[in-house]
Amino acid sequence: MALEIERLLDETGWQILHELQQNARLSFSELGQRVGLSAPAVTERVRRMEDAGIITGYRAEINTAKVGYPLTAIVRMSAQGDCRQLNTIVSTFPEVIESYRVTGGDSIIAKVIATSVTHLEDIIDRFLAHGSLTTSLVLSSPEKKKSIVNVDEVVQGDKH
Repeated sequence: MALEIERLLDETGWQILHELQQNARLSFSELGQRVGLSAPAVTERVRRMEDAGIITGYRAEINTAKVGYPLTAIVRMSAQGDCRQLNTIVSTFPEVIESYRVTGGDSIIAKVIATSVTHLEDIIDRFLAHGSLTTSLVLSSPEKKKSIVNVDEVVQGDKH
């Protein structure tokens, strides 16, 4: 499987990933034009990347403020008990839009959205029932999600 993934992640494979990360709604025809392949060839490459688990999904990015959730917070939590149980509990909170089990002083880091300060306070209270936490309100997001790039090419480019 590693060899198959390596073959899929040649220069063209990385170009495909870059283009899809920028706009996952590209037609296969447009994607093929951008990376220098025919539509059937790029369709096959994308399908193989999906089958290999490289591409795991396609999502719409939502402006949470526009849909009624103007507050975003980062909650860092230390588990009082079984961290796996805490993962399960956190996943039931509809306001949690991302969560990570981490090493170090914290057990879980979660990104939550809220409709108001009162709503955020309610979320914090529900978290507190399961461990100690630190909450940080997000004021802005200067760096949005970046495209994943081939680090080997970036490092080689720095050497020249």
